[in-house]
Amino acid sequence: MRSKNRFIIILFGLLLAGFSGVLFFFSDFIVQATHDPNGSNIYGGVVDDPLDQLHWAWNDAIGWIDFHSTLQYGDIIDIDNPYIFNVIVKSKLIEGYASSSAKELSLDCATSRNGNICSSGNDNFRVLNNGCGALSGWAWNEVYGWASFCGTNILADGSAGCPYNPNYSYRVTITNGEFSGYAWSDVVGWISFNCSDGGYCGTSNYKVKTTWTSSSTSAYLDSSTFDTGIAGGAQLNSIMWLGGFTSATSTCAGTTVKVGFQIAATSTPSGPWNFIGPDNTSSTFYEAFPVSEPGVSIPLDYTLHNNQRYFRYRVFLFSDQSQSQSPRVDDVIINWSP
Repeated sequence: MRSKNRFIIILFGLLLAGFSGVLFFFSDFIVQATHDPNGSNIYGGVVDDPLDQLHWAWNDAIGWIDFHSTLQYGDIIDIDNPYIFNVIVKSKLIEGYASSSAKELSLDCATSRNGNICSSGNDNFRVLNNGCGALSGWAWNEVYGWASFCGTNILADGSAGCPYNPNYSYRVTITNGEFSGYAWSDVVGWISFNCSDGGYCGTSNYKVKTTWTSSSTSAYLDSSTFDTGIAGGAQLNSIMWLGGFTSATSTCAGTTVKVGFQIAATSTPSGPWNFIGPDNTSSTFYEAFPVSEPGVSIPLDYTLHNNQRYFRYRVFLFSDQSQSQSPRVDDVIINWSP
């Protein structure tokens, strides 16, 4: 019977999801996939929407509200510059302003048509994105005043950005890049972002659509090379991680914060180092099932990681969709047999 040994590899509290200082501390090893820091534009007729239908909201009092652009005739258009679009959707907020017959609807006091109009008082407004596409907060218009993007207390994050309205609840959301729901103005009433909400699609197929979607971010760390000391090679049996999760509460339903591993094993200390998962490719990961949590032994495929003296592991950290919650890996334990 094979005797069993194990390595304990300490990672010093690796974190993910919004903690860029920690990520870049491991910059020699980690690759991060996240949203474009410039955000994502609303679809517009000059670039992505030949029917010119995917950047319009509607209000019964003032008519169409254009979330695309107020470019004037004769303006030079650089389609590679996202800021030809007045409205930019980001993971934490929406910047810019929409235009209408009743002047602009400013979505962020720092990026209004008149520049930065933020102050230390009540005018410090913005429309917030919780990272999952649930919007809240306030927009401002010089003619009809405030427009609220949320009036419900149902969601966990509603207390700060969603003042509860006892008469009706409402919220503007983004799902798969498409806006839906209603904003509310005490002066002009409901602002509709999608014809499907009012049942007008087919008559007028308007909606506001963006290239932004909520997504998990990920990072990985490669270990140093470990020598089992067995000339004929060892068999890697299992892997386990110890740690926990950041204290932030995930705001996206149905998403999972998880840790995954890939293994590279060779007979020489110089490699080559081909990191693979359970299907013998770099496309899959070893992870605890059905829930990724610390302290669970994860079996490795004996046929893939056998009779090799040297090995490395690659640990992947995956945030939730809102990029607000992250795993924290303190220790990695590899179990192997000679």
